[in-house]
Amino acid sequence: DFLFKFLVIGSAGTGKSCLLHQFIENKFKQDSNHTIGVEFGSKVVNVGGKTVKLQIWDTAGQERFRSVTRSYYRGAAGALLVYDITSRETYNALTNWLTDARTLASPNIVIILCGNKKDLDADREVTFLEASRFAQENELMFLETSALTGENVEEAFLKCARTILNKIESGELDPERMGSGIQYGDASLRQLRQPRGAQAPSRQQCGC
Repeated sequence: DFLFKFLVIGSAGTGKSCLLHQFIENKFKQDSNHTIGVEFGSKVVNVGGKTVKLQIWDTAGQERFRSVTRSYYRGAAGALLVYDITSRETYNALTNWLTDARTLASPNIVIILCGNKKDLDADREVTFLEASRFAQENELMFLETSALTGENVEEAFLKCARTILNKIESGELDPERMGSGIQYGDASLRQLRQPRGAQAPSRQQCGC
């Protein structure tokens, strides 16, 4: 029914690629190197009775790739903003990533904060409460995840997708708007949304 463009953003070493791999392949990526530039993955999920294809861009967290990755922010509907619960440094960098996402992608981008590496609770440097407060102050959803065990990984992507869908249904997000990061998947759905009497363009007219 829909296609949503997603980003996975955050500092290097927080486990962004492992989260994406766990979501798509349902297994942990053992030999993960730092992402160079941008990697891509996609998965079709069922959200609230609708079939949604998530197009996910996994961006490099290293500063030297920042200019490359920023160009991928445009037109993203949702993002996972990832930090590592065992690294205060990655948590402190969240504000910068958040500013980038809201400035470059869209002010309406739906963002879920993910405290990754929940399996390393004994080495935790950032408390659940502290991150939860940060999420509240910045109007973000929040989950702690583990790319290793798979805990909350699927839930993070689905929660984000569900929120986008709710915003489409409430009229807050318009898939027809350029750069919304959302596309209709099924032509019949588009016709349903056409006002009565308005003809949907034929294939020739719309050049598809």
